[in-house]
Amino acid sequence: MWKRTMQSVTAALMLTGLAACGSDSSSGENENTNENESENANGQSGSEADSSSETLQMGQINWAENIAVTNMWKVILEDRGYDVKFNNLDMGTTMKSVAEGSLDISLEVWLPVQDQNYVEEYDDQINFADVSWYDNAKVGLVVPEYMEDINSIEDLNANVEKFEGEIVGFDPGAGTMEVTEEMINEYNLDLELFPSSEPAMLEEINQAISSEEPIVAPLWKPHRVFSQHDLKFLEDPKNMYGESEQIYHATRQGFAKDYPKLDQWFKNWKMNDEDIGTLMTAVNEAEKPLDGAENWVENNQDLVNEWVEE
Repeated sequence: MWKRTMQSVTAALMLTGLAACGSDSSSGENENTNENESENANGQSGSEADSSSETLQMGQINWAENIAVTNMWKVILEDRGYDVKFNNLDMGTTMKSVAEGSLDISLEVWLPVQDQNYVEEYDDQINFADVSWYDNAKVGLVVPEYMEDINSIEDLNANVEKFEGEIVGFDPGAGTMEVTEEMINEYNLDLELFPSSEPAMLEEINQAISSEEPIVAPLWKPHRVFSQHDLKFLEDPKNMYGESEQIYHATRQGFAKDYPKLDQWFKNWKMNDEDIGTLMTAVNEAEKPLDGAENWVENNQDLVNEWVEE
């Protein structure tokens, strides 16, 4: 199923995929970037921003929750005199760029399982936050609720033909994709994981569910797709995906010295299910992600003020 439709999906989403995984800076036509960014931060006042501030280079990955929180922080920071520039990269390139210092910050590292490989690789080169900003994340394989006979990863081998031997994946290099490859080996599954992009994977899920066809894919919460479709996580007896995940931010070496106030703001950052859910909905429903983020920040000033104590 996935191979038969992937050509058309890829063609339709080619620009999105290129924007997510291609360059070190955002294209003006990418829906995840924002227009009218300040040319520099020279005009910011010392009372609102650190004296060493220039343009803050922030990594952005083409995942729904990442688009939501990066745009949210862009609004918060630019309201306070900072200049924020997005760099649209995949997860592997994002971590490499933070380690090299060309990115100041990445807002999304899933632990203790999904992105542990990056912590092990870059522990001496990246400042991984000690405190998480979201504590109720979940990762695993999902199938539609109407697949009543498939409730565990161990049920998959008996139903390989239903899935045409395929697990529909997303961005290569994402921690969850690497864990899924390990899971396939651990369970001795006769299925192959096919990488693409998050938009392509979601389109495959949409098409399968509209026809009530079988599909299996790695997914995570928080994600807006769970409000659109009835999906269930498969039981994971070997606990390959972990019980629950927490989401952290990570900064380059020297960030706390260059941006002491900002460093503390990110450490103060905390969101619950309602917070992240309403933010993702606002960003998704807006004409531009930044517009949705602006509306959410305006409506949640009390929460934002808890993070950015002056």
